[in-house]
Amino acid sequence: MRLLTEKRSLVLLAILLSLAANALVFGSTAEPTGETETGPATPVMQVLLGLIVILLAAKLGGDLFERIKQPAVLGELVFGIVIGNLHLLGFDALEGFKQNITLEILAQIGVIILLFEVGLETTVKEMMKVGLASFLVATFGVVAPFFLGWGVGVLFLPDANPLVHVFIGATLTATSVGITARVLKDIGKIDTKEARIILGAAVIDDILGLVILAVVSGIITAAASGTAGGIGIGQVVWIIAKAMLFILGAILIGSVVLPRYFKIGFRLRGKGVFLSFCLLVCFLLSYIAGEVGLAPIVGAFAAGLILEEIQYQDFRDAGEHRIQELVEPIGTFLVPIFFVSMGMAVDLRTFANVEILGFAGVMTVAAIIGKQVCGLAIFERGIDRLSIGLGMIPRGEVGLIFAGIGARLMLDGEPVVTASTYSAIVIMVIVTTLVTPPALKAAMLRLDRRSG
Repeated sequence: MRLLTEKRSLVLLAILLSLAANALVFGSTAEPTGETETGPATPVMQVLLGLIVILLAAKLGGDLFERIKQPAVLGELVFGIVIGNLHLLGFDALEGFKQNITLEILAQIGVIILLFEVGLETTVKEMMKVGLASFLVATFGVVAPFFLGWGVGVLFLPDANPLVHVFIGATLTATSVGITARVLKDIGKIDTKEARIILGAAVIDDILGLVILAVVSGIITAAASGTAGGIGIGQVVWIIAKAMLFILGAILIGSVVLPRYFKIGFRLRGKGVFLSFCLLVCFLLSYIAGEVGLAPIVGAFAAGLILEEIQYQDFRDAGEHRIQELVEPIGTFLVPIFFVSMGMAVDLRTFANVEILGFAGVMTVAAIIGKQVCGLAIFERGIDRLSIGLGMIPRGEVGLIFAGIGARLMLDGEPVVTASTYSAIVIMVIVTTLVTPPALKAAMLRLDRRSG
């Protein structure tokens, strides 16, 4: 007989979370002493306690949503929202997590690792194989949501800077390939023609979305630091060219430099050389992207994209694991910190505002309709357009990444994504992520009944 059932285990974890919160209360109210390096109020102790609460909340939330057949990332987000709004119930002990710079840095490194992992899931060769259909679907799936989102921004934020409207449009462009891939795999449709088109288009979507994010962020940054006259068309063209040149340059240079780079690494002795060299590529390209005015996540994605097994075959022949396997534990630690932090930034009081709920509702409709336009790019007979459109709907972690970047960009003295806009985007992300699994499953199974 087991001493602990699953329910009792969950209760125990909840109790531990409460104890951690109580420790924070007592730690934050303790009088400072001479033992500042070990006292409960030291920065290290605060970060450790923050990690306890955030990681425990992430795993509890992920487990709960996995049990109801939903992506774990939604559980992490929802539990983050709960933590971030406990102050509304008079419990202020966890408020310090929101302003903790160390936790914020860990969250940002987490999203860099996340995009690195996303890039590792595909290669340049695979991108070349997805075909014209996937490219057209991706193009339609970026252009339509972008302009629809732009229009929604104009409608609900008429007094905001036009660049805010453009950024809202950018948040609707990308697709969360992981959520769709999981649904297709669960129902045994991962090898269908529709699935190949969807997954190929979603990868291209991510690249186009990141380029758009890089361009829009660059324009906003230039406008914020420029003259009152704004930026000219030449600067806009240069920002676009810079984003494209960065990705293309990373691909071309990587194919030449990386094989020699890993041969040098193979000569070094000691544990963890291979993983360290891979992370060096990720962090270096992230740093360079940031230095040239692009989002660091663009560099992280490019790093994952250009790393291919043939470049580090010596390490593989020596018995090293694949990069994905080595990076996964790092992501398991850091990525949930990002999603819980994103949830903590949501102010539930904004949900009581009818205008914000209307904003979120219209944005969600625009996000769904924008991806249904993808079906217009399919000209081949026998391919279900509805399934392809539904598979492109979820924004998932990609939408949250865009929202988080917008919340840090400043324009005219205010964040590009304000608290109310952030809440609306989060609602859109949650709804599009929730509706996709059942809708896509029903559409794909409908095809079976028709063919049967």
